[in-house]
Amino acid sequence: MTTHVLRNIGWLVAWDEEEQQHVYLRDADLAFDRSGIVFVGRHYNGVTTETEERDASGFLVAPGLVNVHSHLSLEPINKGYTDETGSPGLFNSNLYEYMPTMRGDQESLPSQTRMAAAELLLSGVTTVVDMSLRYETWIEVMAETGLRACIAPLFREANWFTRNGHLVEYEWDRQSGFAEMEQALRLIEEADAHPSGRLFGMMTPAQIDTCSAELIQATHNAAQERGLVWQIHAAQSVPEFHEIMRRHGVSPIRWLYDLGVLGPKTIVGHGIFLDDHPSTRWGRQGEDLALLAETGTTVAHCPTVFWRRGMALQDFGRYLRAGVNMAIGTDTYPHNMIEEMRHVGVLARLTGGRPHTLSTAEVFTAATVGGAKALGRTDIGRLAVGAKADLFMADLSQPLMNPARDPLRSLVYAAADRAVTDVFVDGRHVVRDGVTLGVDLKKAALEVNAAQQRAESLVPERDLVAGRTGLEMSPLSFACK
Repeated sequence: MTTHVLRNIGWLVAWDEEEQQHVYLRDADLAFDRSGIVFVGRHYNGVTTETEERDASGFLVAPGLVNVHSHLSLEPINKGYTDETGSPGLFNSNLYEYMPTMRGDQESLPSQTRMAAAELLLSGVTTVVDMSLRYETWIEVMAETGLRACIAPLFREANWFTRNGHLVEYEWDRQSGFAEMEQALRLIEEADAHPSGRLFGMMTPAQIDTCSAELIQATHNAAQERGLVWQIHAAQSVPEFHEIMRRHGVSPIRWLYDLGVLGPKTIVGHGIFLDDHPSTRWGRQGEDLALLAETGTTVAHCPTVFWRRGMALQDFGRYLRAGVNMAIGTDTYPHNMIEEMRHVGVLARLTGGRPHTLSTAEVFTAATVGGAKALGRTDIGRLAVGAKADLFMADLSQPLMNPARDPLRSLVYAAADRAVTDVFVDGRHVVRDGVTLGVDLKKAALEVNAAQQRAESLVPERDLVAGRTGLEMSPLSFACK
């Protein structure tokens, strides 16, 4: 088995076990193989005939990023279509009027997965939770990408829609949700058994307002019995907040608490519209944040998709100080985790009203250790002996990385994925010199482009409000003459 040794690393983001935090090491060595990381520090001496050495003095080496909330096979097709859409009558949400009109066909799902996976890898992601709809080759496609991947099949009992742009309606099929839960469990078992050893599963009822109390509790019980993490979209829109309040008289977070499904192995996707968010105008204020912290529940924060609608979590630093475990996901396009980290920091400081509400160190910790904790793992998200050999390298000579006084800040706020050259997952090279080895990104992108054209031809029949064309629903930036 080959041991990789990175020598004289310019800046190494290492894990300090005693302090339980990341630290910088200068001029350090890192050794790893397929079994994991075998050395972190200075002057590695375990050289054998099967050792491959590389001078890394011109690099930042960091633990691979952990993306806990993403939709690989569903979101790439929306690029250029849902960037500026939102229903004024539904508090500018994009979920109910616009999103259902741009859906990829079955042929597009593998291509969308490959495209998103390549983007994630190129931005330093080594572990991703893929919350998607089932398709036949999903597991094999994910294995081919080289990512450490959590297969999280989405299912629900109700479809939402709007006929007028201001009222959300739900079409319920109670039996379908439980049938799809069983199918999801079988798919999760298949992922766990995959010979790559890099795939695992998660129980994922889709949204709090499209699942009954019975399905939510049944899925949570099934997850607990199997030791699985459980995730649901909740507190993700003002209409959803009002709908749960109308049905149950409490906020979405309080309802999940009353159902007994919040806890250390629960992830709330988004968790933006709490009872004290300025947009909810709810009389009982301040309880939701405490419930999330008290139960040890993780919030998966994905700022990009929400700032497009003029929405923001209030604020990331406040959640951290309350004791909530915070993790980060890309959710939508672009599947660029470094840019997502930048948006986390910018929006926290904007909504918090001060630059000190959130540090770059806290953002990076959420994108690594916070995500690992959410998944119940201590072997990813950190560079320490015994951890998985999941890491990325960023080129310090890249102009946007300079000045390189603090290379992590240069990466997050300036260079982003342009500086990432190499990525290893499970000790295997999956990105070399800026090229994904398991995915043909150019081919996948062309296939998704063709799929978007097919989907746009169907927009008029999918638009229940007025039968509009794609150009009418989402005009181009400029008139095309």
